[in-house]
Amino acid sequence: MKVFGLAGWSGSGKTTLLIRLIPEFVARGISVSTIKHAHHGFDIDQPGKDSHAHRMAGAREVMVSSGRRFALMHELRGAPEPALEDLVARMSPVDLLLVEGFKHHAHDKLEVHRPSVGKPLLVPSDERVVAVASDVQLAGLGVPVLPIDDIPAIAAFVIAHCDLGPAARG
Repeated sequence: MKVFGLAGWSGSGKTTLLIRLIPEFVARGISVSTIKHAHHGFDIDQPGKDSHAHRMAGAREVMVSSGRRFALMHELRGAPEPALEDLVARMSPVDLLLVEGFKHHAHDKLEVHRPSVGKPLLVPSDERVVAVASDVQLAGLGVPVLPIDDIPAIAAFVIAHCDLGPAARG
């Protein structure tokens, strides 16, 4: 399973780009899953639901399942946040696992950069940034710079970088 990231500062458009890239990969025959890092506390469960009551009662893991999907919630209960490698190990195999966030982790990534956000580029200090997607032209970065709205070109870059050519052909 190839792991490739989209990294950048909040507001740069990582999620927007990711949800535009996924159908492009799928159309090319590449199976895709995602891991999204949340910086703030989050909860996919709701008070009043049985699964929420299970967690509040102290269950370490609660799985909710239906005929359409299942979700596993794992409470850390004071334990440290799992490393990306541990999260990847829990995922079912696919051709391409896209990671949104985890910008300081040592995996190859595409930096999503918009100067209008007012934050510096990651690429000068992160050797694992292998390309930048931006809404402006940038020069002298030492990595390819791709137009942020050119979804086919970005997908082609990721496919080539991750050596997914045979996967795309079935």
